[in-house]
Amino acid sequence: MHEMSLMQSVLEIVEEASRGFTKVKKVFLEIGALSGVDPQAMDFCFDVVMRDTLAEGATLEIIRKPGEGWCMQCSKRVDVSERYDPCPWCGSYQIQVTGGEEMRVKEIEVE
Repeated sequence: MHEMSLMQSVLEIVEEASRGFTKVKKVFLEIGALSGVDPQAMDFCFDVVMRDTLAEGATLEIIRKPGEGWCMQCSKRVDVSERYDPCPWCGSYQIQVTGGEEMRVKEIEVE
């Protein structure tokens, strides 16, 4: 489960960004549909990794970002739910992914 190590990295980011504060209340995590990260697994790992830290008891808000691409054949922006999906407009497989691969800490709510 690589999500546990990813959540460890999230913790490092949260700790760095929340220096000088007493408590982290909420973490907003953006996960793209094409990132290869399971949002449910990240949610499961959150409480375990945040235990005994400034973020213990915080809540995790997962923001799901859809996959997006550009069809090089018909020059249209397309939604991509899986890598190597064909273009819904022309059927071409020449799609350049332009979004949905990211996973990032978008916002942290502290007190």
